[in-house]
Amino acid sequence: MTVEDKFLLYALEKVESGETLSFEEGIRLYRTQDLLGLGHVADKYATKLHQGRVYFVVNRHINPTNYCVNRCKFCAFSKSKGEKGGYEYTLREIEEKARRAVEDGAREFHVVSGLHPDWDFGHYVEIVKKLKDKFPHVHVKAYTAVEIEHFSKISGLSIEEVLNKLKEAGLDSMPGGGAEILNDRVRSQLCPEKTSWKRWLEIHKTAHRLGIKSNCTMLFGHVESIEDRIDHLLKLRELQEETGGFQAFIPLPFHPQNTNVNVNFTTGVDMLKTIAVSRLILNNVPHIKAYWVMLGEGIAQVALNFGATDMEGTVYEEKITHAAGASSPQGLSKKRLIKLIKDAGKIPVERDALYNVVKVHA
Repeated sequence: MTVEDKFLLYALEKVESGETLSFEEGIRLYRTQDLLGLGHVADKYATKLHQGRVYFVVNRHINPTNYCVNRCKFCAFSKSKGEKGGYEYTLREIEEKARRAVEDGAREFHVVSGLHPDWDFGHYVEIVKKLKDKFPHVHVKAYTAVEIEHFSKISGLSIEEVLNKLKEAGLDSMPGGGAEILNDRVRSQLCPEKTSWKRWLEIHKTAHRLGIKSNCTMLFGHVESIEDRIDHLLKLRELQEETGGFQAFIPLPFHPQNTNVNVNFTTGVDMLKTIAVSRLILNNVPHIKAYWVMLGEGIAQVALNFGATDMEGTVYEEKITHAAGASSPQGLSKKRLIKLIKDAGKIPVERDALYNVVKVHA
């Protein structure tokens, strides 16, 4: 047995016993040359947690507008008011998109928007209220921490007051976008006008205290270092230890096309390492997602043997990553997701937005 083999087994035994991996151990995992060994131990830990099950939801992404007062360098989705390619949906258009998704069996609406220069907070509340009034049985997962902070600024309300008003309107949970890398140096290069990393954590902490579950993310493969990634994961783990409110962690590989960040695209090996390391570091977050929209179907499927236990969902009409050049489909059928999961040797489990089992596709 090599020194590397011994370290990987040590890491597995440590997380299985309930201990946490240190910063230095996380760096060593990332730098291992034994990709398959790393994947194997992450898969063993994931299997211990979920018995070979991989989850997905029938859902629909709705992006009400791409007009945004923040023009982050890495974002290909946002537009300034009047710019070619910009759009804003009416409430009626949003309702129709939701209706078609419900007809296809959707159990979740995933709503993320630009920070529109003219919309007031009440309009964003009305979007949630309209969806919940028309489709009360569908879970509404809406608005990143960046949007929540924007709502606070334009309304004069505290973060807690904003979240309570959204919850009263029908908000069920929050997505995890806007985290990027939880580091001042990286954020000053990528998105200096965006919510600070401390504020991002504070908003999710407040949401969790109010009973609003959320996800967490990491955008990787741009100007950050491996050390920045591990530090990011440890900050998420610390908050999860305090609140227990994160349902899943989603590693998001950066797509540079049509952005103002000129970096090389991350590799398949880097994506798989990130999935596996995340599973071992975030031992208190229930699921690591293989987000096929950004990973691509092939890498996402392989990631199911590298520690990932969720494939997000059917999605339908994903806009944000495709604006940055993603070559994946804008949606996958339930049948396709089931096949991808089965062919990876896992058990497909259709879920709702809170991971309650709808059907096991054995």
